[in-house]
Amino acid sequence: MIFAIILLVLLGLSMLVNLGQFASGIIHGRRGAVVSARTAGPTLDEAVLEDNDANSKIAVVEVNGIITGSAINQQGYSMVDLIKAQLDRARDDRRVKAVILKVDSPGGEVLASDEINQAIRNFQDGKRSNGQDEDHSKAKPVIVSMGNLAASGGYYISVPCRYIVANKMTITGSIGVIMHGWNYRALMDKVGIVPEVYKSGKFKDMLSGSRETNSIPPEEHQMVQNLINEVYGDFKQVVADGRKAAYDNNKDCRQLVDDWTNYADGRVLSGPEALKLGFVDKIGNFQDAVESAENMVGISKANLIRYEERYDLSDIFHLFGESSRTDAKSIKVDLGFDAPKLQEGHLYFLSPVLTP
Repeated sequence: MIFAIILLVLLGLSMLVNLGQFASGIIHGRRGAVVSARTAGPTLDEAVLEDNDANSKIAVVEVNGIITGSAINQQGYSMVDLIKAQLDRARDDRRVKAVILKVDSPGGEVLASDEINQAIRNFQDGKRSNGQDEDHSKAKPVIVSMGNLAASGGYYISVPCRYIVANKMTITGSIGVIMHGWNYRALMDKVGIVPEVYKSGKFKDMLSGSRETNSIPPEEHQMVQNLINEVYGDFKQVVADGRKAAYDNNKDCRQLVDDWTNYADGRVLSGPEALKLGFVDKIGNFQDAVESAENMVGISKANLIRYEERYDLSDIFHLFGESSRTDAKSIKVDLGFDAPKLQEGHLYFLSPVLTP
């Protein structure tokens, strides 16, 4: 009986929420807001962060933590999916004049970072996140507001934007690529485990951690290094292209210094150092980024909004299902921060700097 009562209450709440969302959609439609034409992907609701009684809006898109293409919620959507959906929503709303990308990230996966980078470039060209439906009248600028950390992949997704504002305490830069792995053969020898490997080619067990280090062909090291160098070259090209495009569109932007590649060796930079080298355009906080966005699009004030995922009753049951499958015997050690879970053989734009 108690369960039935709880279920009825949840159903009632769900109906009220759905009715509220329906009414909100009608009101926004009357005010001229356009709902994104996405037929698949995350369902988003608009939330007001700061109401300045303005007709124009600036959408705030947040990127927090490790950049990954893996699912981060019960619906199976990734960080990349959510950012693309938000950009499409901002593109289709004529009242949204600009986007502020609020970055606080040490970087992450190469592919996920590159997809976000491309989605931002498409947005600024008036395209949808998938590169289709080009409409230059819908082209809008993206301004970056860097938080504590916007390094490596965090900088990679920032550099295509039209203007970059970093705090003087921001840690940024760390331009480079890393691949991580373990060789555990010595440990296997100690416990008497000998691997048996059957392979079709000389390099089929490439990057395997079970091999003796003296049995690894020297050319394999060079092949891996060539791969790293290729992706690293792409990273530097993205930086050069992004900063040039920003300056060409806005002469208030900083230009890269002539020897900027000497500082693209994986080192981290403070906000003022990055400004001096041309990696960012201004030292300031989030409000400075808002003012820069307003000046860029020629408006005096705007309402600040963000897009939040919509959850319904089914998501609540998913949470119950996950908790019931949790292994009660598992132990989690709290180190004070969430360390990145690097997968062997994966390329990362990732800074070693972690914030506890």
